[in-house]
Amino acid sequence: MRDRRTPAALPSAPRVQTVRPQDGSRPRAPRWLRILLPSVLILVWFAAASIGGPYFGKVDEVSSNDQTTYLPESADATAVQQRLSDFTDGDAIPAVVVFSSDEPLDGDALAAIDDRLAAAADLPAVDEVSPAIPSEDELAAQAFVPVSSEADLGEAISELGSTLRDGLPDGVEVHITGPAGFSNDLVTAFAGIDGILLLVALLAVLVILVIVYRSLLLPLAVLSTSLFALCVALLTVWWLAKAGVLLLSGQTQGILFILVIGAATDYSLLYVARYRDELIREERRWTASMRALRGSFEPILASGGTVIAGLLCLLLSDLKSNSTLGPVAAIGIVFAMLSALTLLPALLYVFGRASFWPRRPVYAPNAPSAGTPSRGVWARISRLVERRPRLIWIVTALVLAAGSLGFTQFQASGVPQSELVLGSSEARDGQAVLGEHFAAGSGSPVYVVVAEDDLQAAADVLLAEDGIDGVAVSADTDSGTAPVTEDGVSAFGPPGTPAPAPTVADGDVLLQGTLADAADSADAEQTVRDLRAALADAVPGALVGGVTATDVDTNDASIHDRNLIIPVILAVILVILMLLLRAILAPVLLILTTVLSFGTAMGVSALVFNELLGFPGADPAVPLYGFVFLVALGIDYNIFLMTRVREESLAHGTRDGVLRGLAITGGVITSAGLVLAATFTALSVIPVLFLVQLAFIVAFGVLLDTFVVRSLLVPALAYDIGRAVWWPSKLSRGER
Repeated sequence: MRDRRTPAALPSAPRVQTVRPQDGSRPRAPRWLRILLPSVLILVWFAAASIGGPYFGKVDEVSSNDQTTYLPESADATAVQQRLSDFTDGDAIPAVVVFSSDEPLDGDALAAIDDRLAAAADLPAVDEVSPAIPSEDELAAQAFVPVSSEADLGEAISELGSTLRDGLPDGVEVHITGPAGFSNDLVTAFAGIDGILLLVALLAVLVILVIVYRSLLLPLAVLSTSLFALCVALLTVWWLAKAGVLLLSGQTQGILFILVIGAATDYSLLYVARYRDELIREERRWTASMRALRGSFEPILASGGTVIAGLLCLLLSDLKSNSTLGPVAAIGIVFAMLSALTLLPALLYVFGRASFWPRRPVYAPNAPSAGTPSRGVWARISRLVERRPRLIWIVTALVLAAGSLGFTQFQASGVPQSELVLGSSEARDGQAVLGEHFAAGSGSPVYVVVAEDDLQAAADVLLAEDGIDGVAVSADTDSGTAPVTEDGVSAFGPPGTPAPAPTVADGDVLLQGTLADAADSADAEQTVRDLRAALADAVPGALVGGVTATDVDTNDASIHDRNLIIPVILAVILVILMLLLRAILAPVLLILTTVLSFGTAMGVSALVFNELLGFPGADPAVPLYGFVFLVALGIDYNIFLMTRVREESLAHGTRDGVLRGLAITGGVITSAGLVLAATFTALSVIPVLFLVQLAFIVAFGVLLDTFVVRSLLVPALAYDIGRAVWWPSKLSRGER
């Protein structure tokens, strides 16, 4: 018989109930896990940093500042550099020594100069030294001193200078210039990169953190997180460079230091803000830590991933100095994220609320500080955005657009090698003296590799060029070269002496053209371009290299990279933002506002560099590097803001979400922007024009993003558009 009882009356299976804490949180983790996991994380990071720390003093073992090393394999200057050792003795770096006096150099003075040159030839770092060549006005003499590339260049140039000056007649001055002199300038400029740069950057971050947190322990924990990340990143990069996987230069090293410290501190600030809020909502440290990690993981991962994606776009570069920076800096960002998501949470969990002493967060889940701030500057700014959203975004956009008009005045076509190092320069002074008494391009010739049968045809092209003062061919002579005229290779010695045979390697010979202009001047670069065009018609297959050709090929490759990589970076970051925000319109607006900010930073920088500082121009890579760091890093603050806005919008609606997100993230993002600007400003302590310009562009651009774009333009624009900003996601069609 069928049971006619109602379903409610039927017996039911016994239910298994899960007992949860009354506050609704997950069950507590075992005590052993809460002790073991933080301890292991701290010990692992401490051990890795202890191993990586000593490598700060060993970077010069695997780094190189030789510009030719970073040229693409297809460049003519690269091919010529690889062939030089076939025609010359070794791969020594040539130094040009200029002796000058206000009075004509008499026989005694020239004899003393020859004596000093003979003493210099006995130095271990010096190869064969040429005899002194007096100038026509008898006020100067020059000599060519090859310096071994295996020697410590700084020590070698210092010892050479001391030897040459010892015992010279009064009134005779010595200048060491040429490729070795300018390379020594760069070595000297980068000498403080392990010490003063790191010290200034860390000190600036520490001061900002103390002011922001008004605490003693918390700034040290954040700073330790950044420093440990840098130690481990440097350890990884060092061994990759040692294995030949990566190229490392002083410039790349400096950017790595600054980027890791700034990024790790920014990510740490975001976690600290979340952790503090959770300590107010949650009494237990472990639960607060887990909630803070869940809230920080997505924005930190998205932010770091955006920077890494932008940096890896540099792999498309023809210049190895650009393509190798991408993975080096990306490795730094990876460890910056890992330290902020592992080491810092472990440290703060161990210290608990004492981390914030003397302003410990008190457990008070119903306190206003656990939600949206109702007081303070960011609460006032959010109310201003609420009242005048359209006026705010239109005015800020117009101001930024006006500032970007100066972008067209940014001179990024290259700078002379003599202007790369700021401040005093013996090599620069020596080049000026050299140009007064000799052909300004002496010591830095144009090299032309041609087939032996084309020797005279190529020499005729060089002799016909106004920018070439003389032509020689590599030969087995005391000077290593023999002059070439319209009549062929000239002989040394009395009439009837046979002309020396040129040095032949694989059927080719090496011609050397002395430039009439300074090797790093615009006129010399034009001479190289004209020679390449003329040789392409007269002697197809001829290769033109040398210092000037290297500059030409580097500038051309930089311009190519800039035009290719910038659009690619924009496309990659746009896709990442679309995936992160689950929308199309909001990411497009964020990209447009960041690009507008970049244009303003470049426009203002052009005004400062040209009118206030009087810089001679900029390397073509400066706009590219500025774009990579400003767009990739500047978009971070929009990511921090908009991920929180989206989180708040899901619960409160878009317009309320914008106001709440701005008020909640205002303090932490401003602190992050100040830290990043301060760390990049520290780059200016290295007296290299490229780094000083990059420091100003990025620091100014980050502050612009922090205080104008993220604080006013983006929130006002998003508030004015409303929920349609999330188009085409579901959030744009309906809200809670």
